[in-house]
Amino acid sequence: MPERRPTWTPTASDYGQVLDEQNPWHFTGEVPEAWALPVERPLARYLWRRLQSNTPRRFQLILGPRRVGKTTSLYQTASSLIMAGVPSSRVWWLRLDHPLLMEFDLGDWVRSLLTGSNATIEEPLFLFLDELTYAKRWDLWLKTFYDETWPVVITGSSSSTAALREMRTESGVGRWEEQYLAPYLFGEYLDLFESPSWTDAGGTLAETIENIAAARPHIPNLARLRRRFLLTGGFPELLIAAKNSNDDEASLLLESQRTLRSDAVERAIYKDIPQAFGIENPMMMERLLYTLAGQIGGILSTATISRTLASMSAPTLERYSAYLERAFLIFTLPNYSGAEAARQRRGKKLYFVDGAVRNAALQRGLAPLNNSEEMGALIENLAASHLHALGQHSQVRIYHWRHQNHEVDLIYDHPDLPLAFEIGSSATHNRRGLQRFIEEFPRFRGRCYVVAPEVTTRKAGDAQDGIGTIGLDYFLLAVSAQAESELRRRLGA
Repeated sequence: MPERRPTWTPTASDYGQVLDEQNPWHFTGEVPEAWALPVERPLARYLWRRLQSNTPRRFQLILGPRRVGKTTSLYQTASSLIMAGVPSSRVWWLRLDHPLLMEFDLGDWVRSLLTGSNATIEEPLFLFLDELTYAKRWDLWLKTFYDETWPVVITGSSSSTAALREMRTESGVGRWEEQYLAPYLFGEYLDLFESPSWTDAGGTLAETIENIAAARPHIPNLARLRRRFLLTGGFPELLIAAKNSNDDEASLLLESQRTLRSDAVERAIYKDIPQAFGIENPMMMERLLYTLAGQIGGILSTATISRTLASMSAPTLERYSAYLERAFLIFTLPNYSGAEAARQRRGKKLYFVDGAVRNAALQRGLAPLNNSEEMGALIENLAASHLHALGQHSQVRIYHWRHQNHEVDLIYDHPDLPLAFEIGSSATHNRRGLQRFIEEFPRFRGRCYVVAPEVTTRKAGDAQDGIGTIGLDYFLLAVSAQAESELRRRLGA
């Protein structure tokens, strides 16, 4: 008979060791710098203030793609709370995908921590729940903590689609807020590389664009920095590694694509999405992603893609596309129209949350550098992804517009100061789409722009036809500044 291996049963000391390892500041009084890196994203700069004031009372749920720095931002937030005077004993961290912590209900853990903390409503326990959605019935427990006024301020994070697994939407209404953490925007990227940035944000994007059009700040090497950013992607760990590396640009680009393919693409397709939605054929999901990557910036046509992927039915394709969107790999923009029903009926335009993920999926390497058409599509994706991130913070919806042979790439549908953008390669880019759009929707006159590299910035309100021009880099900086301003306003900081 084979030798029987001894079984291992965890003891109370094993659980205690896990908690000690995850909360070293209880002994040292500070979060390790290796966890709370000195370079902070805007979310970390403002979130701790929102947690400390907790007005109105809400829990916070941090969502976003893999590798955008959700966990690091929460460590930085915990560190800021301690430095602001919150006793380290009232700051707790539970990484809920740990095998031992997954064994018990979330309520048991929180009750145990509260029992030992002497927390009160006036002096609550600050609890960070990393990979929150690995906990069973997490949404119902959050509802219980909130409705029964447990003395705890909770912030959770989750890797992509797992956050939506079995989530009961009604549990969150009025109890928690979702904060979206996008890949780095261009302004953040310049700050990281210690290049002068620009932050004169107005109350709306329209005002911010007018501010930058008037200021026209001189920032050296913008085009070169933007090209590197476009191809490397906005993922902080990769950007910081590139900043500290002596390797050549090509080597850094190829290495970042290998990492993104492994972590952002394959883990989402073969782990996150199957775990969240129970799909049985992730290889077909991967094939769909490759097909979509080849159509970046195009209209998402279910019929055409179904013919390309002969073994995938139209309903399956729609469902899988929705999973990719909920995994924060892609996003779609509906067609702008005066009627909401018409917006939903017409074709949606497809983009990637970060164009570097698209390049990594297709293993494009350095090829886009030598393909002007592909670079044009990536530049449009860069503009769209920035506007999409802003829309997540400002709650302003983003659209495209297409009618017969006319189209406009991006519509920022602010209720008072809406904007429309056509992304081109030069100031002579065709304006017929914008002109026809203004005829159809006069409220956009004086609020339309051609966005292109190396163009002279001119306010739309000063142009006779109501169509201005703005350099691509200034556009990206304006959206970056406005996104941070909206996040700060959203968090009440």
